[in-house]
Amino acid sequence: MQFNSKEHTFEISIRIFTDDFEKALSEASKTKVSLGPDDKQDELIEKYVLAHFGYVTSQKQPKPIKYIGHEIEADANWLYLEMPYNEPFRGGLLKQNVLMELFDDQVNMVNLQYQGQKKTFVFRKNQPVQALSLE
Repeated sequence: MQFNSKEHTFEISIRIFTDDFEKALSEASKTKVSLGPDDKQDELIEKYVLAHFGYVTSQKQPKPIKYIGHEIEADANWLYLEMPYNEPFRGGLLKQNVLMELFDDQVNMVNLQYQGQKKTFVFRKNQPVQALSLE
């Protein structure tokens, strides 16, 4: 999650191994999903990622997250999201439980960058929601 001060948005990129992601999408959609360069699965990908990634400000306001798209790179998929953020960042709650419905030992790392500050948060099945702050 990297803050773009010109656009007043957090630009979010999520890297997921393709085989794990295909398994998650197949389970979610109850059909066999393959992700190739010509496969148009954006609607399914958007539905999945928005169900497993969300943010609520410290004032308990959910932030809208917009799915931008995805690309395949070697054995992984990159998913791109944007979250408008006009006010100063004062922390909040982030849910990041991508693939946790499939793997009990799934670990998701989130790097937060905001105005020169950087902090890493680790999400596990028993801790899929965490308070984000830069303090």
